[in-house]
Amino acid sequence: MSTTETQVTPNAGDRPLLQFRSPRRKKPPQHLADLTLAERQERAGELGVQGFRAKQLSQHYFGHNTVDPEEMTDLPKSTREQLVGEMLPPLLHKVHQLRTDDGNTIKFLWKLFDGALVESVLMRYPGRITLCVSSQAGCGMNCPFCATGQAGLTRNMSTAEIVHQVIEANRVIAAGDLSGLARGDDAPADKVTNIVFMGMGEPLANYKSVMAAVRRFVSDVPEGLGLSARHITVSTVGLVPAINKLAAEDIPVTFALSLHAPDDELRDEIIPVNTRWKVDEALDAAYNYFVQTGRRVSIEYALIKNMNDHGWRADLLAKKLNKRGRGWVHVNPIPLNPTPGSIWTASEPSVEAEFIRRLRDAGIPTTLRDTRGREIDGACGQLAAAE
Repeated sequence: MSTTETQVTPNAGDRPLLQFRSPRRKKPPQHLADLTLAERQERAGELGVQGFRAKQLSQHYFGHNTVDPEEMTDLPKSTREQLVGEMLPPLLHKVHQLRTDDGNTIKFLWKLFDGALVESVLMRYPGRITLCVSSQAGCGMNCPFCATGQAGLTRNMSTAEIVHQVIEANRVIAAGDLSGLARGDDAPADKVTNIVFMGMGEPLANYKSVMAAVRRFVSDVPEGLGLSARHITVSTVGLVPAINKLAAEDIPVTFALSLHAPDDELRDEIIPVNTRWKVDEALDAAYNYFVQTGRRVSIEYALIKNMNDHGWRADLLAKKLNKRGRGWVHVNPIPLNPTPGSIWTASEPSVEAEFIRRLRDAGIPTTLRDTRGREIDGACGQLAAAE
C-alpha cells in the first residue's frame, strides 16, 4: 500500500513540512516520547522543519502536559497541526474515569490504538501524588489471584504509551479532578510526583520499553519529566536475569520484589515463574540490587486468607531476609484486593496483625500497605475484564 504525502506551505525559517498518512500500523504509532531529544530533532528534520522545533514541542508536552496545537503559539501556525499530528499522535482513549476516597483516588481505563485495554490509578497522599502505571496490556505471568494474570497477555506497551499515562494524569490534576486532602496536606502537590510500575503487566518482561520510559521520567524537561529516580518504583514477580540487569543500569529507582510466599512449595503454585527462578534466587537478586545501588529493596506480600498468611511463613520470610543482612529490605504486606468470583480473599485483620508482628519482632521493617479503590474495582485488571 502506498504512502501519500501532502506539501504544506512553510513558515519563514522552516523547510517544507511533509504530512504522511500511513496505513494502519500493527505497532503503536511512533510518538515523541518514544524518542530521545536528539532523535526528536532528527525526526523533525525528516518532516521538513528545523530541529529546534522538536525541542519546543517537547517543552509543551513534558513541561506543560499539552498536546493541543492551539496552545503552542511559539510554533509556526502554518505547520503547527501537522507537526503535532506527526510527533504527538493519539495514544490513549479514556473509557472510564472513576473517583473514590473523597476524590483522592481516580482509576482510569484506557483503550489503546488497537483496542487493547489498560488501567492506571492516581492517588493523592499528603505532600505527594502517586500514579500506578501499566506496562503491558494484560500479563503473561499467570498468577491465579491477580485479575490481570487471569486475562493473559495481549501485548507489550510502547514507551510512549507508558509515559502518556503520566501526561494524562497531570492533565486531570490540573483540571481539578483530583481532590486535595482535607487534613495533613500542608503542601499539596500539583502534579504526579511518584510513579509505581504496579499496574497491569510484568514490567521486567517489557524491559526495553519500561527502561526507556524510566529515562523519560528522570530526564529534565524538555527531554523528559524531571522526576527523581528515587520516586519511581519498578516491581517484578522475580525475573532474576532482568533484576540483575536493572541493578547495572545506574538509575537508582526503588526496586520491589512481589514475593507473596517465602517457600517454593507455595510460591510455585501462586507465582508460576517461581518454577524457573526459586525464592532464594529471587531474594539473592534483590539483595544484589541493594549491594549494587545502595537502595533499600521493598518486598511486596499480598496477604491471602488461609493461603500465605500463616505465622510460620512470616517467621520463614524473616529468617531468609535476615540471612542476607540487615538494613537492606523493607516488607510491605498488602491486604489482597479480591476479584469478583475468585476463591482468593484478604486475610482476617487479626491474622494480618500477627503476621506483621512476627516480622517486626524479627527486626524486619514492615509497613502495611494502604489500599485504595476497593469500591471502584481497585485490583488492576478488574475494569478491563468487566469491559
